[in-house]
Amino acid sequence: MQWAKAIRKFGPGFLFAGAAIGVSHLVQSTRAGADFGLGLLWALLLINIVKYPFFEFGPRYAMATGESLLEGYKKLGRPALVAYFIITLATMFTIQTAVTIVTSGIASSLFGGQDTALWSAIITGVCFLFLILGRYRFLDTLMKIIIVCLTISTLIAVALAFKNTADVSWAQQIPDTAVGIGFLIAFMGWMPAPLDISIWHSMWTLEKKKITAGISAEQSRFDFNVGYIATIVLAICFLLLGGLVMYGSGAQFSSSGGAFANQLIEMYTVNLGEGTRYIIGIAALTTMFSTTLTTLDASPRAMAQTTELLREREMPKAYLTWLIILVVGTTTIFILLTRVEGLMGVLIQVATVLSFLTAPFYAGLNMRLVTSKHMPEDHKPSKPLYLLAWIGMITLIGFSIWYLFTI
Repeated sequence: MQWAKAIRKFGPGFLFAGAAIGVSHLVQSTRAGADFGLGLLWALLLINIVKYPFFEFGPRYAMATGESLLEGYKKLGRPALVAYFIITLATMFTIQTAVTIVTSGIASSLFGGQDTALWSAIITGVCFLFLILGRYRFLDTLMKIIIVCLTISTLIAVALAFKNTADVSWAQQIPDTAVGIGFLIAFMGWMPAPLDISIWHSMWTLEKKKITAGISAEQSRFDFNVGYIATIVLAICFLLLGGLVMYGSGAQFSSSGGAFANQLIEMYTVNLGEGTRYIIGIAALTTMFSTTLTTLDASPRAMAQTTELLREREMPKAYLTWLIILVVGTTTIFILLTRVEGLMGVLIQVATVLSFLTAPFYAGLNMRLVTSKHMPEDHKPSKPLYLLAWIGMITLIGFSIWYLFTI
């Protein structure tokens, strides 16, 4: 059937959405709503707009050249690739730990058991098996199902929240304290996602081309836009949920993964009714499981190709090697640190702020690459998109400087 063929051509955009809709939405957007009402809606919309070109350049470059952004970075000079390797090696374990701790907290809240380290190991093991047995084809199919379930359950939760209360502040706010500015930068750091996901997206685009014939550059951009719009809509939904359910309640979120998940689900249940427990639970769990799964695939995939490019030879076991390194490293952190008070909050804060401060680096590389001689002329960005990219670059640098001068 025609519609079935069209759906099969979707893929990387859903993976992008799966990777993006996680801590930034469930944790940061909900907290933004709880603390500021809808006062940070301006920041949510602004950061999604200014980051858009740099994410779009990933699939654009891959479709035009048949190469990932990493291969393009090497053409810009070996130092760019070395810098990416160092930044990713320094952050991949923190990011994977942060998203998995939140996922395990939600799982323990829904299914019982208080040992988040055990749940983290179980979730990591399940994701590992999915990736080893199914690789990209399985990930492509599973993520479509997850994103649909996530969207439906989240929209139902928002509708129930509006039915119960519409008392939320719409006054837009600019934080003026060090703590408030720190939260704002963290909120924007992973909204909708760290910019290095553009690299993952370029690699997923090439994988999709291998298994699905007839995908055009226009189809690829449409696929990306659908995924990107989904991340914005769901971010607004979680901001609304935090504002409608929690704003003005005076509740303080715990920095423990399990306690945070229990608080989150209990507060929704109390305000929206006991029958919503599993709706909220499914929305939260699918949100975080999709992020855990896609990040566990993407970081090793990117590091494997980076290693091959730096060593200038193919390494057939590179992906598996980096996957095992990430699993072992993340599990070690679970065992050693998950019982440390406040760990989840610290990990998320560090990871999100680092993502924001490194955003101008990735933005600059992506913009330079798609306007260079390595990009076919007929695939280069339009003037409006190029102008938006410059506005985005200035905005990212400006907020980074503002943050550094206020901490």
